[in-house]
Amino acid sequence: MVHNRIALFRAERQMSRKDLAELVGVNPQTIGFLERGSYSPSVELALKLAAVFRVSVHQLFSLEPFPPLADQLAPRREGT
Repeated sequence: MVHNRIALFRAERQMSRKDLAELVGVNPQTIGFLERGSYSPSVELALKLAAVFRVSVHQLFSLEPFPPLADQLAPRREGT
């Protein structure tokens, strides 16, 4: 399974699925399938999506689940 942060980046930019789909040349349903993890993108589509969000493909997609954002944003305590 390919994990992604499409919904996160899309929400951050206040972009609808339809808006994103038009930018990368797919149906809005495809964006929904991608976000739910029920469809893995082609390399071409992954590159197009990453370009829209101006991030690397690795920042948008992963073979491992992404850690929760709250964990990434929480201050680290010494000794942990």
